[in-house]
Amino acid sequence: MKKIIYILAFFVLFISCSEQTKLGKPEVNPVEIQKKFMDWWTYQYNNIMLSIDFVPLDSNSKEITKQAFLQALSEGNYIPIRLKSDKNVFYYKLFKIEPTSDTSIKATISEAAFNEKQNLKKEGKPFPKFSFKDLNGNLITNENLKGKIVVIKCWYIHCTACIKEFPEVNNLVKKYKDRKDVIFISLAEDTPEQLMLFLEKKPLSYSVVPDMKTYMNLTLQLNAFPTHFIINKEGTIAKVLSDYKSLEVALKKVSKKQ
Repeated sequence: MKKIIYILAFFVLFISCSEQTKLGKPEVNPVEIQKKFMDWWTYQYNNIMLSIDFVPLDSNSKEITKQAFLQALSEGNYIPIRLKSDKNVFYYKLFKIEPTSDTSIKATISEAAFNEKQNLKKEGKPFPKFSFKDLNGNLITNENLKGKIVVIKCWYIHCTACIKEFPEVNNLVKKYKDRKDVIFISLAEDTPEQLMLFLEKKPLSYSVVPDMKTYMNLTLQLNAFPTHFIINKEGTIAKVLSDYKSLEVALKKVSKKQ
């Protein structure tokens, strides 16, 4: 009997070790990356995309829900680190914030996680009914976009991060130009006159809808800009994303499914 118990214990230990190996080690040293704010900020900007689909792990490498993962980050006690793995799978694990870490790291993570948590609540729900006219006078409604994958960028002229990603989102439009079922629309806070002048210098390949401040703040309840929505062909919000890199990854996945 004891021999059987030993064999079972060894088997469980072997499976556990194999799982750890499969997940791989952290991409960076979780302690070292916290010593300087700019080191952390650069790593987070280039490697952490909390908007996309990923496998969330707690500090013991146990899989948890994305909601629980974001909640832990928003409380300010953890940082997320990506584990080395297959490039098509993202594993993010929680690591404790060191007592000596720069307080800006905690604040940055907490704010980002709070925004992502709010965005996550919107996913899976119908996109609110709308009837917009873009700068060219085209009418855009829920009805005439049925059966399309709709990408919506929410922004305003004085949002530096919104403008910085113009070249990348313009390239994304080019990438999907042969997909007649993928439509790109942007909602801007600014007036038609302001946008016309601005877009002469900084072109945007999306259809641009002006005067959307109230709609974005009250109806969409946005907390940060830019914010990107991907709406599936049924009119449901598939993803809500905070940056171009996340948008590119998520759109590739959504457009393959439909």
